[in-house]
Amino acid sequence: MSSSRILPPARRQVQVADLAAHPGVRLEGDPTVTVSSVVLDNRRAEAGDLFAAVPGARVHGASFAADAVSRGATAVLTDAAGARAVRDAGCDVPVLVAEDVRATLGAVAAAVHGEPAAAMRTFGVTGTNGKTTTTFLLDHALRALGRRTGLVGTVESRFGDTVVPSTLTTPEAPELQGWLAAMVADDVDTLSMEVSSHSIAMHRVDGIVFDVVGFTNLSQDHLDFHGTLEDYFAVKAELFGPERARRGVVVVDDEWGARLAREARVPVTTVATTTVDADADWTVQDVETEPGGSRFTLVHRDGRRVATRVALPGGFNVANAALACVMLLESGVDADTLVAALGPEGFDARVPGRMEVLSDAPRVVVDFAHNADALELALSSLRMTTPGRLVVVFGATGDRDRGKRPHMGAVAARFADVVVVTDDDPHSEPPGPIRAEVIAGARAVTGREGPGPEILEIAPRAEAIRQAVLSAAATDTVLLAGRGHETVQEVDGVDLPLDDRVEARAALAARSTGRERTAPTPHDEGDTHA
Repeated sequence: MSSSRILPPARRQVQVADLAAHPGVRLEGDPTVTVSSVVLDNRRAEAGDLFAAVPGARVHGASFAADAVSRGATAVLTDAAGARAVRDAGCDVPVLVAEDVRATLGAVAAAVHGEPAAAMRTFGVTGTNGKTTTTFLLDHALRALGRRTGLVGTVESRFGDTVVPSTLTTPEAPELQGWLAAMVADDVDTLSMEVSSHSIAMHRVDGIVFDVVGFTNLSQDHLDFHGTLEDYFAVKAELFGPERARRGVVVVDDEWGARLAREARVPVTTVATTTVDADADWTVQDVETEPGGSRFTLVHRDGRRVATRVALPGGFNVANAALACVMLLESGVDADTLVAALGPEGFDARVPGRMEVLSDAPRVVVDFAHNADALELALSSLRMTTPGRLVVVFGATGDRDRGKRPHMGAVAARFADVVVVTDDDPHSEPPGPIRAEVIAGARAVTGREGPGPEILEIAPRAEAIRQAVLSAAATDTVLLAGRGHETVQEVDGVDLPLDDRVEARAALAARSTGRERTAPTPHDEGDTHA
């Protein structure tokens, strides 16, 4: 299904007077007018909508109110400046005036749709890495338990036969509340949802109090938005307050998780996955690595044990599965019931673009690792099970946190035998200088720590993938990192079709025809080979 608006088949009719009862909201106009849904984009407005006109960086959303009204919107939610613009435009509809439109929007959208989150059991997952995988694992287990589930996240949002490819990890509040209402109408009883730091800061998840929230980890990312790691952490920590959650589960493998467990304002259960000596409620023990996954046992401080399996490679996926497991237990699921429902295969979920194995000889793996910590986790996991060379193909995004670029290069140089630096999503930046910053980080490591890996710069990305796969020996592993499930690459404002999995499969097909392998070489003028 396309990303068109998802709304329940039968919508409630809510008088604007009832919405004006929210704190900080006043009404100008006819109190008896009704609305049945909420929309932020005037181009998607329909009959009965409340159009939310939010002030923007360059243009106030109220500038588009007249268009929204012409398409059927029956009321407008905006601030005082927006209200004046609506009146000046001659829009004869009620206006709800709020001091902070974004801070009001989630609660208002939830009220319009009848507080749909309250009708479901809700799980929210936050953290820098692992949100998508943990959410998919939760959804897999809940379906095994017989629940009718909904999922909202980076890869897709889905319930029943409805699947919506995602453009944001967490949708804007009006869209999200419409989806939740549609889920309730479809008899969904349990929701698993990724909660990004952007969504918390921008009030997209306002109007939801999650039953259980989980924290995976925190490392440098999104500092172009948050400024500092401290601010990034503070936003994540907001999810662990009574305004947003009833209880939490926190992985305490890093200092940020340990701090969150101490500072959370809701009851928290802690999970340690890297050491049995950690002062945690649950610890991961008896990890047994298998082809394509791991078996492990969760041990509670009171002696309870839960043995299961995750069908995804890497110790970090043991952590993701352990977090999902404890979140389910904290929601009231009985341990024996959970283990029986999962069966011998355990958390046997396939997550698009998350350590997704495309072939075995050579092993080609696609992963979303797009920051230094995630890249290190993926590479170190693959290193342990690679008899030949470990090759990584990756880049860094433009218009984003520049500070992580050399760190990613350094990590690749420490763990891989061949480092192929290419483009991710350059966005509006010239791609060459981005690659240069990544390569500088890789070269700094090789200069300090010996000869190090072979470092290649190959662009465009499709060519980098082709050369890496064609040149790999049967015992090698090729990791295509950074884009995961994504199918579009943005270059200078233009969206280009690009799916790492499609490009890799094409190269694998060329190998299977007996085509001679070629060594990776720099692709175009200006590329370097160090």
